[in-house]
Amino acid sequence: MLPLVLASSSPYRRELLSRLRLPFSSIAPQIDESRQANESAEALVRRLSQEKAHALSSSHPHHLIIGSDQVAVLGTEILGKPRTFERACEQLRAASGNSVTFMTGLTVLNTATGLQQTDCVPFIVHFRPLSEAQITRYLEAEKPFDCAGSFKSEGLGISLFRSTEGSDSNSLIGLPLIRLVDMLLINGIDIP
Repeated sequence: MLPLVLASSSPYRRELLSRLRLPFSSIAPQIDESRQANESAEALVRRLSQEKAHALSSSHPHHLIIGSDQVAVLGTEILGKPRTFERACEQLRAASGNSVTFMTGLTVLNTATGLQQTDCVPFIVHFRPLSEAQITRYLEAEKPFDCAGSFKSEGLGISLFRSTEGSDSNSLIGLPLIRLVDMLLINGIDIP
């Protein structure tokens, strides 16, 4: 079995990948994550997942490198990580009573064979109408400032939702495990 490398510094992605009970290392790729002019959300996450995987390819020959990237989309606006309390308030106000689509790009690069698989897995969150007090209490309790969309669905953030829809709820956290398993199986990794 080729060694697995997760091209990410995200603790959320590391936790998700560990659920597959496969040994792996995690290395932060050094890439520019800026959006290109007129780039769609799907094109952005596909490109960034590929760039993350390729950023580690020369230093990790004979490995399977997993790259992933995620954005949240509300209407035509791409929501990134808020970084601040104020920006998180703005994002949750905008999401209140609306639907946000999370686009997660996934790439598995086999540096031994050159085989690259890339996909984008969408997941939709339908938000409850949220009051200012609910938004403030949530942000103070969970501080999701490093999360696209300003919430953690694996925690208290679930209380903000009316419903969700999609093929893999793990994609909402940042790593679509169902699609990842498909890609790993193609590379000869037996799971379980």
